[in-house]
Amino acid sequence: MTTAVLGLGANLGDVGTALRGAVAGLAAAAQVEVLAVSGLWRTAAIGGPEQTDYLNAVVLIETSLEPLALLGLAQSLEQAAGRRREVRWGPRTLDLDLLLYGTLRLDSAELTVPHPRMGERAFVLLPLAELAPPLVDAQQLAAVAGQRMECVATAQQWLQN
Repeated sequence: MTTAVLGLGANLGDVGTALRGAVAGLAAAAQVEVLAVSGLWRTAAIGGPEQTDYLNAVVLIETSLEPLALLGLAQSLEQAAGRRREVRWGPRTLDLDLLLYGTLRLDSAELTVPHPRMGERAFVLLPLAELAPPLVDAQQLAAVAGQRMECVATAQQWLQN
């Protein structure tokens, strides 16, 4: 089993239902065990067109799926939530990013892990620091200190709504 970290985000449609559905879909998947889920964080969109704020969380899992199979699972959950890839970094009903897969370093056409921009994004680093503090250092947090972030619910609160 490998410990992996996925980032979740959405800003279109019923965001709470989509994010809860993603966690439930991961938990229901064969060869995946959800270990922990971060609080829910509101953040301004980064890059792309003008759009509404996102809600984001991070999920820590253990899995025996290979990285590309885990990516496929994430993409199937996105599709089930109505995700369309029309505009790069545009609004979305659900976005799942494979951030970390154990200590693996992979750079292929299909997948790069660790996620190449995770160290630049408060919406990844703050929830990740909540779940696994050793994976985030003070320099990384200082680098994203200017990004607007607000924790709007604990994991227990948002997963039970």
